[in-house]
Amino acid sequence: MDLYSLLIGNKYLLEIIYTLFIGLICAVVVLKTDRFFRLSLHQGIRYFRNAFLFFGLAFISRYIFGLSSDLSITYSCMFGILFEYLIVMSGFFLFYSLIWRNFESANSEYVSSLFNSRILVFHLIALFISLLDFLFGVYYFMFLSQIITFLFASVIACLNYKKSGGKRKFLKFYFMAMLLAFSAWILNFLAALFFDWNPLLLINIGIINVTFFLLFLFGVLKITRK
Repeated sequence: MDLYSLLIGNKYLLEIIYTLFIGLICAVVVLKTDRFFRLSLHQGIRYFRNAFLFFGLAFISRYIFGLSSDLSITYSCMFGILFEYLIVMSGFFLFYSLIWRNFESANSEYVSSLFNSRILVFHLIALFISLLDFLFGVYYFMFLSQIITFLFASVIACLNYKKSGGKRKFLKFYFMAMLLAFSAWILNFLAALFFDWNPLLLINIGIINVTFFLLFLFGVLKITRK
């Protein structure tokens, strides 16, 4: 029995480990970046932190959604919509952490970075996308929105890295992570549209996702110095 067959045969255990592992990474990133934000008061770090807060919540809801066969149809639908909303918002927060200077000044003061006049637009779009997928019984709107989001995020991250002259290592991690996320969302879209959620393809997507989170974890630990 090869490794992939072993993983597919223990799908539910793998799902639990996968969810807990990414949840742990998100928790560490949120705590480290929150402390760093309080020292630097850098708004981009604040939005970056929010992205991983929503990522963590998304993967928790995804795990619960996976168990929703034991729940009522109402709760199953609620967790499905919640997961999409959280995962789409995660991507939006990451993207906004790259472009916030175009919409806010360094002295802008908002009571909350999670809910304010700028971010409200993203919340409404994320909710609209998750409701559309629920109504049509698909995931395509989520996939397309995140493919577009991470395509632009990859371009901006690349430009930022080049502008720094390659001196800021975290920007390199950011760019590589954006490319991984972009690739993962394309593969997710293909898995749903053409490959009927092929388990082997999903495992490879999972590996890309784990690499994405590990890149950011490594970058954050490197910058925050423990």
